[in-house]
Amino acid sequence: MISPAPKRPVLLILLICGMMGDSVLAAEEILPPTIQKLMKGYNKYLRPFFGNGPVTVGMSLDIASIDTISEINMDYTATIFLRQRWTDERLCFEGNKSLSLDGRLVELLWVPDTFIVDSKKSFLHDITVENRLIRIFPNGTVLYALRITTTVACRMDLTKYPMDRQTCTLQLESWGYNVKDVVFYWTRGNQSVSGLDTLQLAQYTLEDHYTSESEAVYETGNYPKLIFHFRLKRSILYFILETYVPSSALVVLSWVSFWISQSSVPARICIGVTTVLTMTTLMMGARTSLPNANCFIKAIDVYLGICFSFIFGALIEYAVAHFCTLHQPNATNAFMYGQEMQEREEEMNGIVASVGTQALRARKREEMLSRAGSTTSPTHSQAKEESAVDEPRGRCAKTLRVVRRVARFLNCCHVENPHYIDNYSRLSFPLSFIFINLIYWTYYLYF
Repeated sequence: MISPAPKRPVLLILLICGMMGDSVLAAEEILPPTIQKLMKGYNKYLRPFFGNGPVTVGMSLDIASIDTISEINMDYTATIFLRQRWTDERLCFEGNKSLSLDGRLVELLWVPDTFIVDSKKSFLHDITVENRLIRIFPNGTVLYALRITTTVACRMDLTKYPMDRQTCTLQLESWGYNVKDVVFYWTRGNQSVSGLDTLQLAQYTLEDHYTSESEAVYETGNYPKLIFHFRLKRSILYFILETYVPSSALVVLSWVSFWISQSSVPARICIGVTTVLTMTTLMMGARTSLPNANCFIKAIDVYLGICFSFIFGALIEYAVAHFCTLHQPNATNAFMYGQEMQEREEEMNGIVASVGTQALRARKREEMLSRAGSTTSPTHSQAKEESAVDEPRGRCAKTLRVVRRVARFLNCCHVENPHYIDNYSRLSFPLSFIFINLIYWTYYLYF
């Protein structure tokens, strides 16, 4: 015979349920008579106007602070006061004064399931108690306020960094109720968000802000959404003092070598190498606070690249000038070198002239034979032989002309006095740097 199963677990569950019921009754007995009357028969799991249309929830924000704006993580951290208002017909009572309740009583009421869309992490302040506010008005309107610190993602375009402007948003949605159950709206339009006039940011200034209402479309339906947009402009003064001025000073310092004698090899090499290494360190330091993404070629990267190119170009300039100094003919042979080049030029001109004259004579002879016609076959064959002999001469003349042009080009590239390189660089480097700076600042500031 099989013995019946023990009834101890069932009795234990019934005992726990009895204790919970007693605790709920005890909590209700503690409440004032007005609240007890409101809570009698109240079901917090059913929204207001259930089955009779959507409940409208008005929202407003008070921005207490925007602590950090991170370009590396592309987010911002803000502390906000979120206030929500809705009407619950089950909470109407007689009188003309509102009831301010303890925030912990929110567990007994229905509240909207509002969440921040792009939030990475958020928390509700609980010192000394949870920062909540519940206020019930005689017509059934409920005011529910929270103090929240949240880190929200902000998609940034850093192509013009640090002369950029970023537009970030704070989006509020309903998690489980679609537009048929809950409707969100801003209580006072663009004036629903306050606290921005006294907001102080480290690297930004607030240019503009506005609110909008929308719907979030998902596979499970359409959900109400409220969006707060704010536009930030980065303050460039810090970057001018931290990056732009030092990099420009390094470029100017590299030009000092143009006024140092070319014979002072250690001095000029020291200036060139030192400025290159310092510029490299400055470029690495400017990128430490930025995301390591290849998709962003930032404005500050362009400027640092320009400065590095000018500094490296000054070092290459001295290498070219020093090389030309080593291969320059000395003073005693300079005159002989000039005469030799002139004799070669005259000799080449004579060769080209003689070959051109022979080719011209052959061409005239061929024209005369062609006019005479084919009266005598031996003369015609002789002309063909002469034209076949003169054809290589014409090709040789063309080749000599090309050689002559190449020689002239190489002669133009020849530097008679290497000191002229420094003289040209003293003027060309500063003018080029100023011109590129005008293009750079005009483009990134006004386009």
